[in-house]
Amino acid sequence: MADTTKVNVEYFLDHRQDAPLVDVRSPAEYSHAHIPGAVNIPLFDNEERAIVGTLYKKSGKEAAILKGLEITGPKLTAFVKKARTIAPHKKLFIHCWRGGMRSESMAWLFETSGIQSTIIEGGYKAYRQYIKAAFDQPTVFLILGGMTGSGKTYILRNLKMLGEQVVDLEGLANHKGSAFGGIAQDQQPSTEQFENNLFEEWSNLNLKKPVWLEDESKAIGKVHIPGEIFVKMRKSKVIEIRRSKEQRVKILEDDYAALDPEELKQSVLRISKRLGGLKTKEIIDAIENKSFGNAIGMVLDYYDKTYLKGLGSRDPSTIFPVYLQSDNLMENAKTVRHFVREEFILS
Repeated sequence: MADTTKVNVEYFLDHRQDAPLVDVRSPAEYSHAHIPGAVNIPLFDNEERAIVGTLYKKSGKEAAILKGLEITGPKLTAFVKKARTIAPHKKLFIHCWRGGMRSESMAWLFETSGIQSTIIEGGYKAYRQYIKAAFDQPTVFLILGGMTGSGKTYILRNLKMLGEQVVDLEGLANHKGSAFGGIAQDQQPSTEQFENNLFEEWSNLNLKKPVWLEDESKAIGKVHIPGEIFVKMRKSKVIEIRRSKEQRVKILEDDYAALDPEELKQSVLRISKRLGGLKTKEIIDAIENKSFGNAIGMVLDYYDKTYLKGLGSRDPSTIFPVYLQSDNLMENAKTVRHFVREEFILS
């Protein structure tokens, strides 16, 4: 293995466009979370990894190596064929959990077959440490807040079109953040994968300039915002969108009225203990009667109280209200941006 090149995570990230990345961990490890863009060529499948790992603990390294060779021998040709498919220019990066025997073994095999292989030192573990440190860097956040239905997501999208730095946490989490937020969404990633995906956007930000985020709870559905980011979010300045309840009901009706009524009812039942039995029944009846405006209005009574409680835990001097009347999404985004600049929010 002396001829195999090893590089640190930072070098890999700076040169990742030069060659594809191969993750040789087990399918279960890869499925739980992986570096975005990595292709899984597992040295061992899930069961094989467990067998070798158990043998290592009970009988030592030599016995584990012999068992590993016995398992992988028949699969070597398939490994090389797949590597050649994803690396037509015969160059690739490779990693396992800690940059140890699995990546070194596969790198030896690929090198032997004529594919230049570069191992990431420290493996996936080093990558995870690197991104956590990146999230902990000093960052100026502008938090877009407002009661449910204020159109925050739409404003952020248009702020991005205006050239602002925006990170869509809910989009990355595949969830809109409420009991109804998972309807018509793709399956949520693991929290670890969410962080990996988030870093892909984070690494392209200019942290000397402000970054816009939507006001969120620590959890977005089943996914959790990295603590390094969430702590800073809670201390950041909040641009609070204020709209009438009628406006918010209309926005939410446009978003949710066309969705499956059964899924809407199941979402109501998930918060039934907080709504109370009578209110839950009234909301479900309204959904069944396609009276979505009434149903949404009743649900907002609950969410508004929750929002005000959360807002009350912030320093009042960090909250800057902006009143919006327009239904034009771009106009609203321009109003918000103008407000920030004119009121010297960042001074």
